[in-house]
Order: sequence, then structure tokens, then C-alpha cells
Amino acid sequence: MLTKTISLIPGREDVTLTALCWEPSPALQDASRPRPGLLILPGGGYQSHAHREMEPIAVRFAAMGYHTFILRYSLRRADGGCLHPQPLIEAALAMRCIREHAAEWCLDPARVGICGFSAGGHAALLYAVSWRQPWLSEAAGCAAELLRPALCIAGYPVVDYMAWMDAQCPHPVTRQVRDECRTGLFGVADPDPALLEATNPVLQVTADTPPMFLWATAEDVKVPAANTLHMAEALMQAGVPVEVHIFESGQHGLALASPASAGTRQKLNPAAAQWLPLCETWLQKRFELELME
Repeated sequence: MLTKTISLIPGREDVTLTALCWEPSPALQDASRPRPGLLILPGGGYQSHAHREMEPIAVRFAAMGYHTFILRYSLRRADGGCLHPQPLIEAALAMRCIREHAAEWCLDPARVGICGFSAGGHAALLYAVSWRQPWLSEAAGCAAELLRPALCIAGYPVVDYMAWMDAQCPHPVTRQVRDECRTGLFGVADPDPALLEATNPVLQVTADTPPMFLWATAEDVKVPAANTLHMAEALMQAGVPVEVHIFESGQHGLALASPASAGTRQKLNPAAAQWLPLCETWLQKRFELELME
């Protein structure tokens, strides 16, 4: 397997794309048939990158036969300024980079999806509804079609910053995470309502929004599952294909919910870990690997 890390912005060592790509092998697959790819955005409240949502996730999707790519995007600005829309621009640069290397990596440029968790889930969802915006293709320096995601996967995503008002966040942990995420992305805990609206993927779903797989847990007090349900409802109303799973138990940030990513016993949850085989079945309908006769 080819592993390579690429700097996406000159002079920025912190913004990178790490590729885990299958090398062509006649024993596994016709070398002339390219594989689909998946761009992965970890969470961390826009203030850090959750490592359990990086390599452990990428390796498991790679084991399904897909090329995988981990984006380390910009985090909270040291000067306290607004980070948005830099993570979106960097996701666009990553998507452009992936497609520009399609021939080299034996990748199918028409089948590249995006996947994110928690705050990375917010970035993935926002990218999935914004990829056609002229300002984004201009910032990425390419045509919008090079930025199109074929599908989107989001685990326990932050979705609706507008809905996170005090009345809807009775749990103090929920309010704390809300303020941390807002501060990470906007520089302040109480940004302008217009900015909250502009970064709400629920309000921007269109017919161009790709199919989505969403999952969360009902016990998550940091990012309540209502976020996931709001997004699913918007997708269904727009006629966009969506599969959604809300598992009964499990705290926030489960990643694989298995020993491969857990770190602590609190992150183990065999029931919630079923999101991955469910997602694999969903992916096979859209990213079916071409096999030899």
C-alpha cells in the first residue's frame, strides 16, 4: 500500500493530506480498474484533531478496498480571528489534489466521497452542500466539478449552530462543547447570527447535495443526536438519498467504538460499532469494486 503525505498550502506544515492508496495488483483486482476514494476529516471542535478519527478510520475503510485520505485542516486561529471558511477551502484543495493524482494512484475521480466526525462531520456536511459555490472553486483554483463529492458520511456531527441556544442545551456539557466549537470556528462563542446561518448545512441542502450516511448515539450529551436528525430531515425533504442510524447507547467521539480506536473502555460500544458494517453495505451500493471474471 502506498502511503504519502502532501502539503496542501506552501509554507504550511500543519495543513496536509495523507494518502493510503492500494497499489495495482493483478492478484487482487484488474490493475486497469481504478478504485473509489474517501476523504476523511477528523473532529476536535476546530481546536485539535482527534487521532482516533484519523488512521484507525482510514485503515478500516482501506481494508474495504477503497483509497483513503486524511485531511489535517487548519484549527483555531492564534490571533482569535474567524477560522471559517478555511477548513472548507482546504477540503476543496484536498479534493482537487486527489483528483489530480487519479491516474498516478489508480483512483476513479468520479467516485470520491467525503467523511467526517463531530466538528469534522460539520466540515464534511458543509462542504457537501457548498461544493458548487463559485467562491469555493475560485479559492481552490479549479472548476467546481473537480470538487464534487460523490457521497458524504458523517458520524455524530455538529450540524446546527443556530439551534444550540441555551434553551435547547439544558445540559452544561452540551453548552460547553457548543461554545468551544463556536470559538474554534468563529473566534467567539456568540458569533453574528448571519454567520451561524451561513455555516448551517441544514439550510443549504439542494438537489446537488450528494447521498449521505449519518449516525449518532442517543446518549451523546456533547453533540445531541438531534443534530443528525435535523440534517436527515432536510435531506429527505429535498429528496436526497439518506441512511441514518441512532444507536441507543454510547458517548460522544466513539470513532470505531472498538479497541482499534477506543483508548479507554468508555469508548467501547459493540452496538454502536455496527455503524461501520452498515456503512460498508451502504457504500457497496455506490462504490462497488469492479472485480475480474
